[in-house]
Amino acid sequence: MFSGGRQRLCNDCGPHVGSINGVDKKDVSRDTFRIDSHKLIYHPERAAQVLAAQGDWQRAKSVYPIYMEVALMGACNHRCVFCAVDYIGYQSVRLDHGLLAQRIPEMARLGVKSIMFAGEGEPLLHKQAAEIVTMTKSAGIDVAFTTNCTVLPPGFLEQGLPACSWLKVSINAGTPATYAAIHQTKESDFARVIDNMSRMVQARRAGGFNCTLGAQALLLDDNAHEMETLARLCRDEVGLDYLVIKPYSQHLFSTTERYKGIDYQQFLQLGERLAALNTDRFSLIFRGHTMQKYADKEKERYDRCYAVPFLWAYIMADGTVSGCSAFLKDERFEYGNIREHSFRDIWEGERRRQSFHLVSTELDIAECRVNCRMDEVNRYLHQIHRQSIPHINFI
Repeated sequence: MFSGGRQRLCNDCGPHVGSINGVDKKDVSRDTFRIDSHKLIYHPERAAQVLAAQGDWQRAKSVYPIYMEVALMGACNHRCVFCAVDYIGYQSVRLDHGLLAQRIPEMARLGVKSIMFAGEGEPLLHKQAAEIVTMTKSAGIDVAFTTNCTVLPPGFLEQGLPACSWLKVSINAGTPATYAAIHQTKESDFARVIDNMSRMVQARRAGGFNCTLGAQALLLDDNAHEMETLARLCRDEVGLDYLVIKPYSQHLFSTTERYKGIDYQQFLQLGERLAALNTDRFSLIFRGHTMQKYADKEKERYDRCYAVPFLWAYIMADGTVSGCSAFLKDERFEYGNIREHSFRDIWEGERRRQSFHLVSTELDIAECRVNCRMDEVNRYLHQIHRQSIPHINFI
């Protein structure tokens, strides 16, 4: 549950969460989990390793990810109009439990601390999702899911959910008709998702476990008028802990460009209006800081990516290990396949070494996705690396 209270960041770590246009707004976004910021500041040893390894492969090769995203399934039962990975094609492939039971404990021993099961497909279509979650947690890795929540596989409520740190449902509208239009599915799926979320809340209450349950919506011209409706539904009918409202970001490889030119300046005041929905038990996390960055995307940010190939990685449903989800299917960021090699051999191997030098010396971040998953981490590491704040010794 959320503790209530607005969280501030230090000046060295970025803008105050809950600020819009640089002005602090009370309870605009109670972002207790720093969803609109980053958490690398709680891993100073790993940050120091990354900074020390700049340009030095012998140091870099053994710096393992803190966080990984793993696609259990390539297939998806929805065709959302904004889908970033539509170009991959929703392939009917999946990661086997037996293979993951070999690789995930190895990843834990090497330093991986968390895995979010999400990816290019719908993870809960995997019939062994519950067993995979419990195995991952038993290995010592924290587990999370992002899902459309139309399906709950066998044993998930009883076994899988109690082993999760959090689960977030992608639900991008407040009414069945708009939901069906955006998710490109049947209107009846909306009621199914509400029912499944309610079942998870009830299972948590009955089992007394601590999995944080939330939802997220991409803010679009098509659904902005329904965000208050959705928030009330998540808070009052379902009983979720939070709702995240976040901006769309154009993937450079996506087939769809429907929302490429969306203007988020028009939505920045929406967060203030929605803040009235915050309670002691429910948080409306309006990602105004990220929206402002999207609006300011032409302004200077950082000159290179510091997070890749270090702090995170992505495993596709076909087993391919990639250094960045913004470059899936780009061979420059593919290090190997867990169906063929151990994770250590992949991570310390020649293809990652080549990618390390590419990112260090050649990659133009103009190629990168605006507001990528590692954007705040990169801003933080850039500040440290460049020592860009005056008088740094006056702590």
